[in-house]
Amino acid sequence: MQKYIFKSPSRYIQGNGVIEELGKETEAIGKKPLLLSDEVVWDITQEMIEDSFKDSDSSYHFEEFNGEASNKEIDRLIEIGKEKEVDSVMGVGGGKTLDTAKAVSDGLEVPVIIVPTTASTDAPTSALSVIYSDDGVFEGYKFYDKNPDLVLVDTGIVVKAPLHLFSSGMSDALATLVEVKAAMKRNSDTMAGGKTTFAAKAIAEMAEEVLFTHGAAAYKAVKENLVTPQVDAIVEANTLLSGLGFENGGLAGAHAIHNGFTAVDGEIHELTHGQKVSYGILVQLVLERKPLKEIKRYSDFLKSIDMPTTLKDMHLEDKSYEELLEIGELATADGETMENLDPEITADEIAQAILAVNELTVED
Repeated sequence: MQKYIFKSPSRYIQGNGVIEELGKETEAIGKKPLLLSDEVVWDITQEMIEDSFKDSDSSYHFEEFNGEASNKEIDRLIEIGKEKEVDSVMGVGGGKTLDTAKAVSDGLEVPVIIVPTTASTDAPTSALSVIYSDDGVFEGYKFYDKNPDLVLVDTGIVVKAPLHLFSSGMSDALATLVEVKAAMKRNSDTMAGGKTTFAAKAIAEMAEEVLFTHGAAAYKAVKENLVTPQVDAIVEANTLLSGLGFENGGLAGAHAIHNGFTAVDGEIHELTHGQKVSYGILVQLVLERKPLKEIKRYSDFLKSIDMPTTLKDMHLEDKSYEELLEIGELATADGETMENLDPEITADEIAQAILAVNELTVED
């Protein structure tokens, strides 16, 4: 029996200054949330969050996130949540903080509130977390029965984050339709647990349309810390459209390649999720035998927002072929989303596609 499933957060709020509403919005969800954030983000947001809770019936317990979405960190925070008898979990920050907050809320069986401070990934709206080892190596996904109860994105905060995080989100979102089309071609199951709905495909198509239409203008505005209609459009594409699109539409080669990159050592680990997905998109397009004109359309856009398109950009120029094979082996491991592209793709084919992308994109 084929099932078509569509999942989404209960409530999504986006706008310049909406952090002021966080306390009031929290009241309907929990009176005693466990608030997770790293040191850097908390320094930026603490005063605004404290102000939002002044007239609220809710009061939070703050706990610093250690920076890695690992099972050890998740277990630590679950124990703190039990000790403090919290009734909800709030994650404030980037993708790993938010993924950890979702995992902790699931372990405590309480609602979760997601407050992204960047538009760098499409993680905020989804009912899953990407789990890493304590050393940052990809280990797998955790899936949950429901999506976040609230996602609140203050675009005024987002534009103050480092510029490369904004463009990383565009890169992550650019993978959405590329992977959805591949997954639909194979009639694969999505992260939501069923087949792709027309709604998911339409959302993925809109994500890509918004990126190519408004991406350049938004990128220039964020360089000046400006919130413009184009910036709001891209924040929605990066966060909501891409989030709903990937979860309900399907992942494929680009994210499998991203996960494969964790197999090698070096400066590549300093790159963001979106920066690694950027190269993964181009590798998938090569593996799909897409024409050069189409590959160039994507690579030109990625270059325009300063995303990696060459081996040098990825800090892979000095890696041996054997190390590239390790990337391919991890990307084709059992259960990886590369299966949604083609389960017969080999580690060797991936290693060669990684090299081919460089030849297609490097400047003469």
